[in-house]
Amino acid sequence: MWYAAYGSNTDAARFACYLRGGRPEGGARHYPGCRDTSPPAATKALWLPGSIYFAGTSTVWGGGMAFYDPAATGPVAARGWLITVQQLADLITQEMHDEPGGRPDLEQRVRAVAGRHGEETHQLGTGRYETLVKTRSLDGTAVVTFTSHRAHPPRERTRPSPRYLETIEAGLAQVHFSD
Repeated sequence: MWYAAYGSNTDAARFACYLRGGRPEGGARHYPGCRDTSPPAATKALWLPGSIYFAGTSTVWGGGMAFYDPAATGPVAARGWLITVQQLADLITQEMHDEPGGRPDLEQRVRAVAGRHGEETHQLGTGRYETLVKTRSLDGTAVVTFTSHRAHPPRERTRPSPRYLETIEAGLAQVHFSD
């Protein structure tokens, strides 16, 4: 499936910390990595409908965290990572400060959302990054991301840290502005 990354997950070095484990440069948190540490089969520049907003406080970067709002107006520059359902489930659990494989039903729920026709939003829980969004299909493969339920975090905006913005900028440049 295509994982539509936005925010710092667009950066290759930062994304590798989710797959293989590690601490992103300038980040305050170490990630255990996915059970399957294989690199993505492909990467692609994507544009998603909606917008990004920053809210809450990041335990990795300090400052606001990026969230995707599919209902808002405007395009979102994103990066597609072609990964497995298991890797996406492990990525979500790491975002929720859980261990990969710690939510046994998650793979099945991700697979169900990806298999549906058209756009789909599915709330896994009320926490941050616990809402799956299927934005479309690309060459017959689902494009899925995750964000927060509208009620969590509070819609009050918070300013992201400079290091977080640098990581986002680097990731978008790697895929949208490379040769």
